[in-house]
Amino acid sequence: MSIVVKFFVAPDDARAALTLRSGPGRESESLSFGNFDPEEAVVEWECLLAGGSFEELVKAGEPRIVASEDDDGCVVFAFSPRLCTALAEAGVARLCVAAASWVRLRAEDGEIIDAEIAEAILGDLSALVVSAQRQGRGVYCWVA
Repeated sequence: MSIVVKFFVAPDDARAALTLRSGPGRESESLSFGNFDPEEAVVEWECLLAGGSFEELVKAGEPRIVASEDDDGCVVFAFSPRLCTALAEAGVARLCVAAASWVRLRAEDGEIIDAEIAEAILGDLSALVVSAQRQGRGVYCWVA
């Protein structure tokens, strides 16, 4: 699997959608990761941090796609307000517990994610969400 994942801050869906072809530019506050399915991950993170079931969130349309290419190319999706709140309000201990649970979930599906990397991802995302909220902006993900 070779996936490029960039989580970024944008003022709205329309501006986030403009990143579809080339990803968020240097002017956007962003985080880069790779080699995991971020669409599945954000739903799992929301379940772990805010409750609910994976199936319910997917049925509700999460994650919400704001732009995509027809040929399974790049996609841009928005973090739900509920996930943003959960990430912003979670302390370090809660994020570590969620990261460990996420690692176990992925392992059940045969995907190995390093525990320290999982903690870094959720910790960095929490900080990105807090920054976005201070600016009155949303958090999005660009996947290529």
